[in-house]
Amino acid sequence: MGKSLKDDDSGDHDQDQGPPKDGEKEILEDEEKEQNSSRKKMVVPGAGEHPLQYNYTFWYSRRTPGRPASTQSYEQNIKQIGSFASVEQFWRFYSHMIRPGDLTGHSDFHLFKEGIKPMWEDDANKMGGKWIIRLRKGLASRCWENLILAMLGEQFMVGEEICGAVVSVRFQEDIISIWNKTASDQATTARIRDTLRRVLNLPPNTIMEYKTHTDSIKYVCQTHFIIFLLLSFIQGCNGTLNHISIRFNYLEVHISIFGPKKINKHAKFNSLNMH
Repeated sequence: MGKSLKDDDSGDHDQDQGPPKDGEKEILEDEEKEQNSSRKKMVVPGAGEHPLQYNYTFWYSRRTPGRPASTQSYEQNIKQIGSFASVEQFWRFYSHMIRPGDLTGHSDFHLFKEGIKPMWEDDANKMGGKWIIRLRKGLASRCWENLILAMLGEQFMVGEEICGAVVSVRFQEDIISIWNKTASDQATTARIRDTLRRVLNLPPNTIMEYKTHTDSIKYVCQTHFIIFLLLSFIQGCNGTLNHISIRFNYLEVHISIFGPKKINKHAKFNSLNMH
């Protein structure tokens, strides 16, 4: 992915030189304001280039599987690759990026309209949802390219509803999704579904799932709460447990705890009915 995805490893931040003096503090504040101002500047097409209807930003994220991710840790982990405003600028980025099929581990590429973060809580996303398609290994690169080209080319024909798209590389499967602003607009979500099926040339029996971001947030929060309760229970057992099994489905969490007969437990939680 080149330098655009690497963390800052210059080492400048490793040395603790103490708090800045008053004069130095003013200089640092001025520099920070200048940097923030430059970040907010919208990218524009170059002379003679073909402008897109909207500006877009590429993002990349990677995390360790099995480690619960809070909103804060997710936001810190996601890296902005760059923004573009024209067809030519897009190809300059895309031609140097690794294809999703060549990524390893738990990795994601995100392509969102400039100014929209690829997070459920973003103002543009919070009332929306996403269409999800699970792919067998080997299909992600082609489907991702077809999806983002259709999105940049405004093939979905739903006005400003499209927020962005994501490709998620996992160990046993890959997942692509397209996000829109208004989950309650059934006519729009249906049009997005039908266009997605067409541009990806999906077989008629392909399973497509629509998931609202509010459901996603609720599910994650309640799953973390269950894990917290479970860990609290484990700590109270003073090492008497023999085995714990936790199995997650889309809407349910199954927990089995094995130990002395008095503390053998089996539980099933429906996350949408928990409060």
